Amino acid sequence: MAESDASASKYVTLASCDGFEFVVLREAVLVSSAIKGMLDPKSQFTEARTGRCYFEEINGIVLEKIVEYCQYWYKYKESVNVPDMDVPVELCLELLQAADFLGLDRKASPSTQTHHYYLFSKTPEEGFIALTYNDVGPT
Repeated sequence: MAESDASASKYVTLASCDGFEFVVLREAVLVSSAIKGMLDPKSQFTEARTGRCYFEEINGIVLEKIVEYCQYWYKYKESVNVPDMDVPVELCLELLQAADFLGLDRKASPSTQTHHYYLFSKTPEEGFIALTYNDVGPT
């Protein structure tokens, strides 16, 4: 794809440190403030010209879940009754780190308008880990 076409494309490519690549709807990944900044045509970043974001510290398994979350957010951004997203417990710590890096941690939940890491289920009773964020850190 020509560099001038990359910023006009509907899709972007997210690449992990271990070689996995995900082609995702541009509008869906803009939930991430970091990715939004990388893809901003005014930024003059390589990512904005090529439409490809490489994450040297995020592996394919975690990036796949981030992509799933971006698509989940995009699908339910206007919804009131949002179903929980299934997140394996063993990925929670890595996902929290990636969410913090990508700026996914300061977004308001589409259904409740509360601030938390909403990559995870809302209550521990639902069988998943719920992690909330405040000024002290994850609780």
